[in-house]
Formats: sequence, structure tokens, C-alpha cells
Amino acid sequence: MRTLKLGMTMAAAIALPLAGGYLSAARAADMPTVTMMVGGIDKQIYLPYQLAESLGMFKKYGINMKLSTEQSGGVGAEDAVISGQVDMAGAWYNHTIEFQTKGKDVVDIVQLSVAPGERIMCAKGSTVTSPTDWKGKSVGVTDLGSGTDALVSYVSARAGMKPTDYTKVAAGAGQTMIAALKFGKAICGITSQPTVNAIEKLGIGYSAIDLSTGAGVQKWLGGAYPAAGVLVRAEWLAKHPTEAQGVANALVATLQWMKTHNAMDVANVMPKDFVSNKLSTKEEYAAALQKDWGQFNLDGLGTMPTSGPQTVLDMEKAGGKVSTAVDLSKTYTNQYVDAAKKLEGLN
Repeated sequence: MRTLKLGMTMAAAIALPLAGGYLSAARAADMPTVTMMVGGIDKQIYLPYQLAESLGMFKKYGINMKLSTEQSGGVGAEDAVISGQVDMAGAWYNHTIEFQTKGKDVVDIVQLSVAPGERIMCAKGSTVTSPTDWKGKSVGVTDLGSGTDALVSYVSARAGMKPTDYTKVAAGAGQTMIAALKFGKAICGITSQPTVNAIEKLGIGYSAIDLSTGAGVQKWLGGAYPAAGVLVRAEWLAKHPTEAQGVANALVATLQWMKTHNAMDVANVMPKDFVSNKLSTKEEYAAALQKDWGQFNLDGLGTMPTSGPQTVLDMEKAGGKVSTAVDLSKTYTNQYVDAAKKLEGLN
């Protein structure tokens, strides 16, 4: 009994780091657990999820968050949430539209980015400057059917290209995308930081089409493009509004933290292997992040951009993924973000 009592006392005394203070382990154990799979947790386009965890935001707002990442060749984050494998997905908004056409009700409750954060990198010496230049050639995407696949289809269609005018190949990210460009598997490939930086540093390719800044998105997509968000099944949301609100609170607070900090501040709190690895140094990571900082929804702080859903729907139609009517109002809600902003005094 004495040993048990001592163990309980020690457990209660353990403190977990938290933005603005400390949280007892005992209290953390009482929090509801929420599971979320992210579509590539070490990618800068998906940065806010891990940043919220690193800052202690989830626990601050009463959530014991369990983050995981999708693996190459494995189940995608959006498919994991629709099957009930996880409660939430850190994935692109466009999946909610695609799921609706298949009779599945998935809702985006926090919009973390207003641009894809991607760049179409083309092999050195290829002289590609627009989609028409890859006619008759192969373009690498993260995976066939992915958000990057849809983006390549859309920018190609807007340039007057037909799906049969070129070929898309699954090239992944990181080393596999680099190899695809280096060894001629694809003349161009769509990818994000830190792979973009690595391709440029190695002299393998260059940025031909910018989908990571406001000007680039306007030019190539025709409007704001909501990409990374928090996707949940409507059925789960109806049963877990408190958990959903806690996650929204944490992520809105994280966006607000980003608004008053810079890329190096982010690099200083993220896991070391995210910011310093074979692809980049910590300084290069921060420089690349600062360069593409405009992709994050810091002005809207998680609210869905007004014209965003229609832009995405137009893209899905152009890519041949949607041919039926879609009720965009059922694909997202600002309810939880609005409540989070009110809580933070941001209204």
C-alpha cells in the first residue's frame, strides 16, 4: 500500500510542459482522447497540427491528442477518418466534396491554410514555365487521387490541356520525388517544403509554378484555395461537440501564436528531426517556411475563405472527379472556429 501510495503521489506531481503554465499528469489522464492522422506530419504544409502539440495547445484546451501520419503506400488520412480508424484527419478540404458525391458526410471544422503550399518543380534544363510545356511528358504527384493530383489536373485544364495530353505518376515526397526528377521518371513534380528546398539545393530542379503564395494561387488557380484543414465525419461530430471545440480552440490559438512569431520561432519548438535532416538544415527549414508563410490562414484564423469552396469545386469538376450536384454548405462549418475566436477575444 505504501508503494502504491508513493507511486500515485509521484504521478500527481509530474508536470507536463504547456503554453502559459503546467498541467498535472493526473489531469491529462482525465482528458478525452482524440486521434488524428495527418497527411504528412513533417511537411510544412501540415505544420500547425504538430506545432499545436509542441506548444501544448491541445492539452491547454482539454484534449489528449494522439497524432499519427499517413505512410507511403498506406491508408490516406482522409480514408482513415471515413473508415473510423481515427477521429479526425489533417487533410485537404477537397476530400469533403469528393466524399459527398459518394454519399459520405465529412465536414471541415478548421481551415488552416488558404493556399496549397505546393510548388511544381521541374527538372534542370527542362525549360518548363507553364503546363503546356509538359505536354506528352510525365508529371509527378504525391499519389494518384491525392490533392496534388487534383492540383496538377486543374492547372493543366486551365491552360487548355486535356487529361490525355500528359501522364501523372505517383512520386511521393522527399527522396522519392527528388529521384523522380533526377532520373527522368518525371519532367516535373508537385511537392512542398522541405523537398522544394532540397531540389533547389541539389541543383536538380527549379520552381516553375508557385502554388504557395497568394499571387501564385491567384494566377494559376484563380482564387483562394483552402487546403489543409481538420476533417471529421458528421456522425462523429454530432456525438463529440466538446472534443471538436477543444481541437478548434487549440488550433485557432496556434494560428494566433504564429501571427506573433516567425519561422525560426516555429523551428525552435518543432521536433528536431522535422527541421534538421538529410533534406535541410534548421536554418534552411526556417528560410523556406518564411518564404511560404503566406499559405497559412493567419488573417482568417481558421475561418473558411468565402470564395474557397467554389474554387475547389471548380477544380474538382475540371479534373473529372465531380460530375454531380454538391451542397457546399454541408462540407464545412465555421461554428467551432467562431466560438474559438470568441474565447480568445479575437472577434
